[in-house]
Amino acid sequence: MFIDSHCHIDFPDLAVREDELIANMRAQQVSHALCVSVNIEQWPRVTAMADRHDNVFASLGVHPDYEDVTEPDVAQLVKLSDHRRVVAIGETGLDYFRLTGDLEWQRARFRTHIRAARECGKPLIIHTRSAAEDTLAIMREEKAHEVGGVMHCFTESLDVAEAAIDMGFCISFSGIITFKNAQSLRDVARAIPARAMLIETDSPYLAPVPYRGKMNEPAFVPHVAAELARVRDMSLDDVARVTSDNFFRVFSNAARLAGRLGVAA
Repeated sequence: MFIDSHCHIDFPDLAVREDELIANMRAQQVSHALCVSVNIEQWPRVTAMADRHDNVFASLGVHPDYEDVTEPDVAQLVKLSDHRRVVAIGETGLDYFRLTGDLEWQRARFRTHIRAARECGKPLIIHTRSAAEDTLAIMREEKAHEVGGVMHCFTESLDVAEAAIDMGFCISFSGIITFKNAQSLRDVARAIPARAMLIETDSPYLAPVPYRGKMNEPAFVPHVAAELARVRDMSLDDVARVTSDNFFRVFSNAARLAGRLGVAA
């Protein structure tokens, strides 16, 4: 069975197909999905989705691309994260690609999320784009290694991946790994230890080949796994097993909810 470690199935274009999405997951042997929050305003629909389905987990966070939204403090994040289906803090991080100018507010928000994660003892889901140096620096300064987590939709260098792994983070690969122009990312996927790899869709974005250009969904994550298996010369079954075990090791609350405590790393 496969696990989609990062999706946004609460987004309206996917939410209208909720029952179909869950059925498609089952048909493609996708056992679980983590529905990831992007702001506080929309967080209730993330938890509502998770409450309706035993195989959907939730996270709590504010994406670095969202400017004019509620800016949570540590206390608010810790309080809200006590929801029984919330297994992580995020997504959070830095994005210097989509936004420019004085982005100190992004860095302050990122620090707030790391501090909240440390206080509530839940792992982090980190987004970084064109900001790897500052992302790693803040992770070190704020002691993100105390909770670990995942560098989601990874597109950075092997050096960045290894630095994150040294802090206890997994590296999650999306449909990008199937794209023709993503050889450098495939090189990273080949080089990192198996204990550090996860798979995701980031749906509704970044659908893998052969669905590139279409709306993505969790049922497509086996195509990411298949490319990872090809690149690493592993069987698809082994990739499914390893990435699922890694998921439940990182997201221990998800393991508890799924009755998977004690899974091997």
